[in-house]
Amino acid sequence: MVTLAEVAQHAGVSASTVSYVLSGKRSISAATRQRVERSIRELGYHPNAGARALASSKSNIIALMVPLRTDMYVPVMMEIAIAVATTARTHGYDVLLLTGEEGPDAVRRVTASGLADAMILMDVELDDERLPLLRDAGGPTGAKPGVGEDRPSVLIGLPASTSGLTCVDLDFGAAGALCVEHLAMLGHRDIAVIGEAPAVYERHTGFAERTLDGLRSRARDLGLRALHRPCEGGYDAMAVTLARILDERPGTTGFVVQNESAVEPLLALLRQQGRAVPEDVSVIAVCPDQVATQASVRLTSVAIPAQEMGRRAVELVVAKLDGRGTDEVVLIPPELTVRGSTGPVPSAS
Repeated sequence: MVTLAEVAQHAGVSASTVSYVLSGKRSISAATRQRVERSIRELGYHPNAGARALASSKSNIIALMVPLRTDMYVPVMMEIAIAVATTARTHGYDVLLLTGEEGPDAVRRVTASGLADAMILMDVELDDERLPLLRDAGGPTGAKPGVGEDRPSVLIGLPASTSGLTCVDLDFGAAGALCVEHLAMLGHRDIAVIGEAPAVYERHTGFAERTLDGLRSRARDLGLRALHRPCEGGYDAMAVTLARILDERPGTTGFVVQNESAVEPLLALLRQQGRAVPEDVSVIAVCPDQVATQASVRLTSVAIPAQEMGRRAVELVVAKLDGRGTDEVVLIPPELTVRGSTGPVPSAS
């Protein structure tokens, strides 16, 4: 393994000069810097990450906090995480994945230990307990954090108040409204919303609450009746939920689904009851394209732009680390793709 001393000898400089080039702590002439960097490349030198962190007060690591809960659709979370990791690498950062449900303790641990230079947080709740710590830990934009110092952060998701925070997310409120508009255009007047598991709403998770708010508001504007029922997902839970919906609103002709694990059970149950999709009932989903296109009936859907969300989160946090970023909210406009699961309301309705 090539050592720093060998790089110094190869470049014809002192070991301390090589160290200064790596850490950026002192001004080095362009010619000397280029000579050292050429020696590093030619010798294949890789500085020890721990030593480099100590020398520069930087770890070149971004902490990604993504609690893996049983009531969340993990493939979407992992798609976002992969996008974060691959984008971070193009900017010279590695990613530390924190999957526990530690809440504020995880933020304190990263801030106090110097494990990472910045943080990206997912699974954001409207009144997330982590937010006060993030506002305190933000520090001056562009500061180079050391152990116990400030850490810039970005949320993938929107809390109730975004003051002093940087956030990126799909505009879930607009996504909910878009689903209602599409069904209303087809003549549907009674619609049911099959939502995430009850625990997701009990936590006041941002994306679920915002979708529901946007949907209900647009339904009121357009004169549609909307009934919301959470669902654990799976066949048995979906059977109970569908029975409740049809008992309360037997004239329901449109379904909006925001629960990937409920999609296929719903389609199967509608078939068993002799309700053809889209001839008798229409189904629209807020879900990844892969779920929509691989369902037994290709679903009209609003896609979850997981890769774009992950990529933009990294770009925002890197801009903060470089002193170019400001607190802002980036909402990605929803896009609805019409497929084979929505059609005009049956004439009898």
